[in-house]
Amino acid sequence: MNWGTIDIRKNVREILTLRSLKSSSKRSQSYRYLLMKLRRHDYVAGYRELLSLTMEQREELKRWAQSRSLPAGDVFRARLILALADGRTYAAIKQSLHTTAPTISRWKQRFEAFGIDGLEPQHKGSRPRTATPTVQAKVCRKVQQKPNDGSTHWSVRKLAAEMGVSKSSVHRILSQARLQPHRLERYMASNDPDFETKAADIIGLYLEPPQYAAVFCVDEKTAIQALDRLDPVLPLSPGRAERHGFEYYRHGTLSLYAALDVKTGNVQGKTAKRHTSSEFIAFLSELVSRARWAKEIHIVLDNLSAHKTKAVEEFLAEHPKVRFHFTPTYSSWLNQVELWFAKIQRDLIARGIFTSVADLSRKIRKYIRAYAKVAKPFRWSYSDPSRRIIANPMTGTTY
Repeated sequence: MNWGTIDIRKNVREILTLRSLKSSSKRSQSYRYLLMKLRRHDYVAGYRELLSLTMEQREELKRWAQSRSLPAGDVFRARLILALADGRTYAAIKQSLHTTAPTISRWKQRFEAFGIDGLEPQHKGSRPRTATPTVQAKVCRKVQQKPNDGSTHWSVRKLAAEMGVSKSSVHRILSQARLQPHRLERYMASNDPDFETKAADIIGLYLEPPQYAAVFCVDEKTAIQALDRLDPVLPLSPGRAERHGFEYYRHGTLSLYAALDVKTGNVQGKTAKRHTSSEFIAFLSELVSRARWAKEIHIVLDNLSAHKTKAVEEFLAEHPKVRFHFTPTYSSWLNQVELWFAKIQRDLIARGIFTSVADLSRKIRKYIRAYAKVAKPFRWSYSDPSRRIIANPMTGTTY
């Protein structure tokens, strides 16, 4: 036998024969040399831990170990038994299969007792779900009702205690039903009797503007505060958001007049100390002078009192090609410039630091110039009038 080229895996069981012949010194030396080779290759320290496999068992376990469709647990157990049968040590198996000695011992004992049938998982399974369809329906109906303790809405734990099920079951039921009792959204319903007519008129301008006409959405953002932080700003860093100090100093306020061109998305803006009818007319005059090419100028705006003064009526009389389109009551969302106001609020005003009112005005103008380079029109759609929320008639004072 050539000990330098011996195939350890195929000749592991020769240790049995050599051990029985240890009486001679030559056989004893061969036995010790083979045992040393086995230990060097991380095989079992003694033949007592080896598993005996029949040819059928080995073929079946190899098929399991190489499968890509069987459950991962079956593949793991097959590889574990094959490793034991090949004489691998517990330490080597733990390292290669990322398992523990008790797990190896447990599956080894089950295989020795029951064969391949002993490799079937022994988990009894979870208890039957208590959230039957009837329970789910009761939870969904209960969460849409007010609690009896005087609170305004249900929490997951409060509802679980009321229904006698676990909070995890309640959370799962509410998630599947897309019910979110912890959330609150607000809306403003229009009580304008001519809502449909006015809305159709404005949206018609967005979708199909008249030929050779300019369409502008005009509004003012009032009382923009020039806030200066008293504490230094802590910059953005990994794992930490940018932080502003709570204390601030207000230098003053100003108003922003803006006109959004529906066709191009470009915005023309002007800052003013106050939002008065005279300031509004001055802004309209600038707008009309820049749109001299248009045969008609259509302006979408809201029902602010400054838009309906006698001075404004005189302006319209002097400029017959200018026509106002007022949004319905409580429906300023129909004015596209409100979308742009929300954008400048997020991008500049909300987190800006302004050392003076003049600094605020300068940064707003800079933002408008930069926006003009990337301006795009808003894609407006209006498809389902039946989803309109009808306002209830109010008999008291509204705020």
